[in-house]
Amino acid sequence: MQNVGHIYDKYFNVLEPALKSKAEELGLIGYGQVTIKDLWSYLTKKKWKKPKDDIHVYELVSDVLGLKAGDYMNFATIEAYRTPNWFAELDEEELQDLLKPNKK
Repeated sequence: MQNVGHIYDKYFNVLEPALKSKAEELGLIGYGQVTIKDLWSYLTKKKWKKPKDDIHVYELVSDVLGLKAGDYMNFATIEAYRTPNWFAELDEEELQDLLKPNKK
């Protein structure tokens, strides 16, 4: 899910191995399943919000591999809250079932 028109989009394929490595690392340390597209979204929307015209590939690779799990998770949490209604796909009965108190 690349941002349309981001100046660094042309580097996505070159950075894919580094993105994959970082996504696997985050999974191994317990951050669930993070995709390379999730990481790309974080990088283009947050880390590279103000891109440089004369950027070098090694700088982009460094940004990917140096990405801190906490920074990414903060971004992902905020993005999750920005999504439309989480329960929009549930019908009324399914929603009521979710809201019932748990009886044990």
